[in-house]
Amino acid sequence: MTETTNVAAPVSEIPKRISSALLRYRVMAYVTGVMLLLLTVAVIFKYGADTSWATTMTEYVGIAHGWLYMAYLLVSVDMAIKVRWRPISAILILIAGTIPLMSFVAEHYVTKAVREGRRL
Repeated sequence: MTETTNVAAPVSEIPKRISSALLRYRVMAYVTGVMLLLLTVAVIFKYGADTSWATTMTEYVGIAHGWLYMAYLLVSVDMAIKVRWRPISAILILIAGTIPLMSFVAEHYVTKAVREGRRL
């Protein structure tokens, strides 16, 4: 009898089109997550301490996060199509870019699933 183990496939065994889509997704998940954290901190200071720098930061970071979130949506949809995610999983991962810290959590699970060859 041979034992089968559920070992993750090495990154080199992932097809090039999927590994490049995964890299784009990971970068945008981190960038979007960091911008959302900056925006959250700025909003807390804007309404909590009523500081002028927070008002300015909220405007600029808010606009930047909005544009970067659109890029996050595009690369996430590209990733969903290439690895054939279930629609509900794709929607939840798309929404993760709007909740502070959730893009980091979603990125972790997506990367793990793709490297193991699982479908979300």
